[in-house]
Amino acid sequence: MWRKIRILLEMIKFEHTIFALPFAFTGAFLAARGTPPWSKNLLILGAMIGARTAAMTFNRIVDLPFDKENPRTKTRPLVTGEVRKKDAWTLFLVAVLVFFGCAKALNPLTFKLSPLALFVILAYSYTKRFTWLCHVFLGLAIGLAPLAGWIAVKPTFDLVPALLSTGVLFWVAGFDILYACLDEEFDRQKGLYSIPAKFGRRKAFAISAVFHTLAFLLFTLVGYLSQLSWVYYAGLLVTLILFIAQRLVISPHDLSRLDLSFFTFNGAISVVLFLATVGALLF
Repeated sequence: MWRKIRILLEMIKFEHTIFALPFAFTGAFLAARGTPPWSKNLLILGAMIGARTAAMTFNRIVDLPFDKENPRTKTRPLVTGEVRKKDAWTLFLVAVLVFFGCAKALNPLTFKLSPLALFVILAYSYTKRFTWLCHVFLGLAIGLAPLAGWIAVKPTFDLVPALLSTGVLFWVAGFDILYACLDEEFDRQKGLYSIPAKFGRRKAFAISAVFHTLAFLLFTLVGYLSQLSWVYYAGLLVTLILFIAQRLVISPHDLSRLDLSFFTFNGAISVVLFLATVGALLF
């Protein structure tokens, strides 16, 4: 059983939850202007894990025909047979139930919006079939996290979480464009859409840089409108260094260290901004 759980977690890249989860809690802490009740925090955690698990499992299922042909993805558990489709669908349904259950327990608005949120994060899996703006759609899916965290604590819409979610949208779209460079040729051959496949790596890198610049500016505006202290801006400085660092380790001609750029630096960005927000609110 433990081996099956380990394989399922590997299939959905559970460790990549670090991209969205800290931003969900950033939204929650901003809404509470401090630490939300721990019951809320646990429900937010459950909802985020449920939503992401459902989205990633669904993505692996619907992308299976392409994963079988792509050299980069041929070792994925669904392709190799380590995970059966039946097991994947079971995991998907359990994750959806966890997501809806936690959303209902949070507040009525969270529950009312949960089907829409689920639709968005599942629909992303089909976007590469018809638009090279798929990266922006992924950004939208993950960018819902701060707004969801805010609404979970304070069931109202506000400019601050909307701006934070938009910043996350551009941040995610920017690094997803870089990651898509690995599949540039495969996407062209199979008629799939992506910015690298349409414009080439050099232009893709430039578009990614514009997106990350917009993300940084929006993160800065969030700090200003929220009247956060210097602690937040210290975190922003670290974030800027991380944005620059990930572009120093890769180039359009050398993607050998893309995993370092994709996971390590971007995972650090989400954690740094969350800790900076908490520090600015509590100290």
